[in-house]
Amino acid sequence: MSIFTPTNQIRLTNVAIVRMKKGGKRFEIACYKNKVMSWRAGAEKDLDEVLQTDKVFMNVSKGQVAKKEDLSKAFGTDDVTEICKQILAKGELQVSDKERQTQLEQMFRDIATIVAEKCVNPETKRPYTVNLIERAMKDIHYSVKANKSTKQQALEVIRQLRESIQIQRAHMRLRFVVPAKEGKRIKEKLKSLIKVVESEDFDDQLEMVCLIDPGCYREIDELIRCETKGKGSVEVLSLKDVEEGDEKLE
Repeated sequence: MSIFTPTNQIRLTNVAIVRMKKGGKRFEIACYKNKVMSWRAGAEKDLDEVLQTDKVFMNVSKGQVAKKEDLSKAFGTDDVTEICKQILAKGELQVSDKERQTQLEQMFRDIATIVAEKCVNPETKRPYTVNLIERAMKDIHYSVKANKSTKQQALEVIRQLRESIQIQRAHMRLRFVVPAKEGKRIKEKLKSLIKVVESEDFDDQLEMVCLIDPGCYREIDELIRCETKGKGSVEVLSLKDVEEGDEKLE
């Protein structure tokens, strides 16, 4: 599809239109295909890589550029960059049924891939294959949301899958060292955040190797840094505590 914009005679090709209705009027922006979803997922940060032109249209196909007063009335600003960001975030991507289906299928597989990378069977500590996660997602009738990032949806899938299969986030293995005088107090504070203590050495300092939920890492790191005033240290020994071989779902 090629589009002419009579106002500036820019020929727009390979256009993805994002449309938003606001204040009783329709506003559209012309974007590059594949870039809209990258922007929404947070992978693309450069707006110029997403927009074909920094104009806001009433109708991209006819090249009708939106009037400044209409933009100000609807969006409360005439800052075109800010308006484009709003339309990108909340507008509806205009794609054909076939394109939408292809996009949703790819997102479904991407979500399954993230889940497979992050999770294990807690009993065997073996990872699940992507195909197996896809099958489990179909069994719970998971519906992909085109306007949410795959990472957000993967976390939601993990929560939902817990009701039908043995699955949990793979544990992260940490080693932390803190001064002896702070050791007992800090160990008590970390108790609820540690899943398994693998080794503990309490001499002139407390050194502990443990398994934690990856979501607790930042809290543990901040706690040790603040409580020891920077004298303690946290080291990631492995991002995932897993056994060799893939898990099979009977």
